[in-house]
Amino acid sequence: MTVSIDDILRARDRIAGALIETPLNHCQTLSEIAGTELYLKFENLQYTGSFKGRGARNRLLDVKPGRGVIAMSAGNHAQGVAHHGTLLGIETTIVMPDNTPFVKVARTRDLGATVELAGADVMESAVRARELAIERDLEFIHPFDDEVVIAGQGTLGVEMLDQQPDLDVIVAAVGGGGLASGLAVAAAAHDTPVDVIGVQTERYPSMADLLAGRATTAVAGSTVADGIAVTQPGKLTSAILAEHDVEMLVVTEAAIEESIAMLLEIEKTVVEGAGAAALAACMQHSDRFAGKKVGLVLCGGNIDPRTLSVVAVRGLANQGRLNRVWVELDDTPGGLALVSKVISDAAANVVQVDHDGLGSTGARSAILELRIDTLDRAHAETVLQKLIDAGISAKLLEW
Repeated sequence: MTVSIDDILRARDRIAGALIETPLNHCQTLSEIAGTELYLKFENLQYTGSFKGRGARNRLLDVKPGRGVIAMSAGNHAQGVAHHGTLLGIETTIVMPDNTPFVKVARTRDLGATVELAGADVMESAVRARELAIERDLEFIHPFDDEVVIAGQGTLGVEMLDQQPDLDVIVAAVGGGGLASGLAVAAAAHDTPVDVIGVQTERYPSMADLLAGRATTAVAGSTVADGIAVTQPGKLTSAILAEHDVEMLVVTEAAIEESIAMLLEIEKTVVEGAGAAALAACMQHSDRFAGKKVGLVLCGGNIDPRTLSVVAVRGLANQGRLNRVWVELDDTPGGLALVSKVISDAAANVVQVDHDGLGSTGARSAILELRIDTLDRAHAETVLQKLIDAGISAKLLEW
């Protein structure tokens, strides 16, 4: 079996009213930075925080009355199945990896699902989910390798092209490939040619490797884009992506982190790592998108709050707006006051001070490690020079 545009249009009618038509907005600032015309599709505004509810809802509508379902997921598919299962009166069980952030586990339970933790990643969770499906006679709902799920995800592509018919490219994150497959089918049926480009993190480039016909280059491990941390891409999805010549780009973890921070600061919107992957591709592979109208799918916003806080602070550091300054001074009255005055006079702000009287070069001196807010890296260098000019031994430290 495969997926057709008729399947997608039927899915659109079936799920109408259960999900919102999210905005597709032009972003002038990001367009100027990227050197192309960027339109952002805010799927992070869906009730469950991601596009996954589209496919989940469409698939759940096929479940026989009275039968429960089970799925494996790192978070977004879990919440989509849990929420729409509850709305449809279907009992749902979700198997999630052992290392799933607590906030995602709690949210999935709050949406009505029974959650079991098993496995180091989604693929290992899938093994347990299939076991439970047999043991408890539950219907298994795959997060991406399912025609009905893919058709539901494809409604996003139809929606985008209705909102902005002259898009040249649609870019979306790829884990197992369900979203990109649906987008590819929708794009192929559009009146004018539209390319679909998938994006993966350098740590999990499984689909990119498969479509390129090479052995996997995945290093796996932790990633800020845990929603697309898939080691085994779908058989159905990979066939669809190959059939439609979907191009794959791989981006660094740093590019994804930077894009999360940019979307937070510029667009005032919260996205998870997978949700920022499309923007990361435009920034890291800017030549590929020059002069085009590009639709970026912000596919999810379910980021762990602690991860978001770390990414935000690291973003400030990378821009030179949050700095570590090492200072050694005589441990006498007035020394700290002088340092503070020099920094204040330079229009910078001290946000943290660590004082170490044991790590200095002498018994009568002390080491300070300061964190200071500055306008940018050049401003930080100016502050450093003013400290040195005041006779204070100081240097900027790398993060």
